[in-house]
Amino acid sequence: MFSNRAPRRFATVVLFASLIIGSGGAAVVLAQDTSDNGLGDALGQIFRDVLRGPADPDQQSGAGNPGSGAEATNAQAQRSAPRSRNEMMMSFSPLVKATAPAVVNVYADRLVQRRSSPFAGDPFFEQFFGQRMPNRTERQSSLGSGVIIESRGIVVTNNHVVENADDIRVALADGREFESRILLKDERFDLAILALEGDGPFPAIEFGNTDTIEVGDIVLAIGNPFGVGQTVTSGIVSAVARNRVGVSDFGFFIQTDAAINPGNSGGALIDMNGRLIGINTAIFSRSGGSNGIGFAIPANLVRAVAATAESGGEVFERPYMGASFEAVTPDIAEALGLERATGALITDVVEEGPADRAGLRAGDIVVGFNNQPVEHPDALGYRLATAGVGGRATLDVISRNGRKRATVWLEAPPQDDPRDRVVLKGRNPFSGAEVSNITPRIANRLRLPTSLRGVIVTDVPRGSFAARYGFQPGDMISIINDVEIADVSVLSALLNEGARFWRLEIIRNGRRIRQVIR
Repeated sequence: MFSNRAPRRFATVVLFASLIIGSGGAAVVLAQDTSDNGLGDALGQIFRDVLRGPADPDQQSGAGNPGSGAEATNAQAQRSAPRSRNEMMMSFSPLVKATAPAVVNVYADRLVQRRSSPFAGDPFFEQFFGQRMPNRTERQSSLGSGVIIESRGIVVTNNHVVENADDIRVALADGREFESRILLKDERFDLAILALEGDGPFPAIEFGNTDTIEVGDIVLAIGNPFGVGQTVTSGIVSAVARNRVGVSDFGFFIQTDAAINPGNSGGALIDMNGRLIGINTAIFSRSGGSNGIGFAIPANLVRAVAATAESGGEVFERPYMGASFEAVTPDIAEALGLERATGALITDVVEEGPADRAGLRAGDIVVGFNNQPVEHPDALGYRLATAGVGGRATLDVISRNGRKRATVWLEAPPQDDPRDRVVLKGRNPFSGAEVSNITPRIANRLRLPTSLRGVIVTDVPRGSFAARYGFQPGDMISIINDVEIADVSVLSALLNEGARFWRLEIIRNGRRIRQVIR
């Protein structure tokens, strides 16, 4: 028959099960206070199975374990997954309250001309009929997000949010609204630095170190998607050093599955310490909405661009290496005996440039920069940009003679000669455009091969003849009327001669485009 303790054990087990559903902490007390040691052991085992805790309670507290204090300190420094119901029920609310006030809405207005006729603005028809078809001027507005990074009102956002804007307004989360001006914008990295026209201090977010983030880290994205109002989404870091995204020349994005939608551009990607680790920039989507593939510009680069703007610089320059790089293909990796295709292959070295003085040669592969891995040429460009001009860097290099380390000085690109740059005039397709010889500074800025020579379009004002024909900054003018364009003096002389028609060949994004204009 049953002993007098059996019903009590059964009732205790039932009570324990109900307490597990309501509170894990109460179950621990029950298991410890029971006078029946065997029952306590059984209940403790059930508790550990449910919450998947350590087998020995002393193992969790560190009691009786020599050196457990140091191990506990190391464990706190390391990342860990949630291990209990209480940890799973923790909220991001305190983190959002501390950071969301520094995320702002950016309103950009621009004046655009709408053609009243399909032939309005066409140089061919205007040549014969004159400008008898005036265009209609309209105001366009765009909405994006931004992040205050300095309490005196320095805001970072995406360049595509404020591009060609005539008026930029910034609205804070508390309802205040301020006019702003552009301190610096960089189309290559899709970043713009703004200054608020108002008295501070303003709420700001501290920069984090993006070199310490890892795939799987939890992040929050804050912005104003679709203009519905400030919105917070959560996710993880899906990948780092992501390149070939196709949204800009930059190729070192943080990928996240936190929902990012139109209007989030320029918003904050923050870590669990409340620090800014990225500026949300783009999504991969076929529908226009979030598919869980979003990209952010790392905060380390944002910090470098912002520092240039705050110091009065109008253009952000990365250090000049005096070398050209290509990706390492699987064939090259196999030929060199590499385990995988990684690094930046040097294809050309400028004589007496920083790379040449560091002993680098064509055929060498750069696989590390200041103890950080270099996965591809875009990663090397990112490391150079975040290191900044001045000082020196240590490169890990694989050469014909094995692995070596090289020290390279981080220098500014050589200054351009004013004679290298001209604004074209007259009745020709390039009228109004600014062109320049391809100098080391321009090649470094546009990431062109260091040995490349020729003439490149650097600016195309709106409303100019060149803009009407569709020419863009970055277009390289290769041939006009069977004449190879070696420099701006050859181009200017040829255009001044005039012609009944123009046979053009330009290079845009690596593609040759041929066109005949009469």
